[in-house]
Amino acid sequence: MPHHGGPAPTGSEAGAGAESEVEVEVRIEAGAEAVARAAHAGQRDKAGRPYAGHLAAVAEGVRARGGDAELVAAAWLHDALEDGVLSEEWLDKAPLPQRTKDVVRALTKRPGEELEAYARRILATPGARLVKTADIAHNADPRRLAALDEPTARRLAHKYATMRAHLGLTPAD
Repeated sequence: MPHHGGPAPTGSEAGAGAESEVEVEVRIEAGAEAVARAAHAGQRDKAGRPYAGHLAAVAEGVRARGGDAELVAAAWLHDALEDGVLSEEWLDKAPLPQRTKDVVRALTKRPGEELEAYARRILATPGARLVKTADIAHNADPRRLAALDEPTARRLAHKYATMRAHLGLTPAD
């Protein structure tokens, strides 16, 4: 995936063989999905399901909320650094748009970091709140929580409600 820092050239700007904006968007999303699926291969969520299902749901949630290809790519990669399946060095060198990289970094909770500081970073990074909204919506889905033991479901429901409050979200978001 080559770096894409803005709209793809169109009309007279586009040379022979230049990709259309749609082709660039598809390539960005597909590349991020492939990397995320490979990086998280074998990983399971708290209910024992393949972790890639969560990533797919967050990516679809971002798309449904009006997110563009750069944010959908960030959705696929949103847990990769935090889970340690990809490194900061990989992200630095990855042929991804800078905005995608910025959102992934903003969504990576640091060890010992307070939720308020984490929320401030998300709110200060364009696009990160939308991706986090989709992430929380999927994580807090009552059907997902129902698959967990009661204490874990209660603890996570509280965690997601607290994060929603920090981000100015409602349960409907």
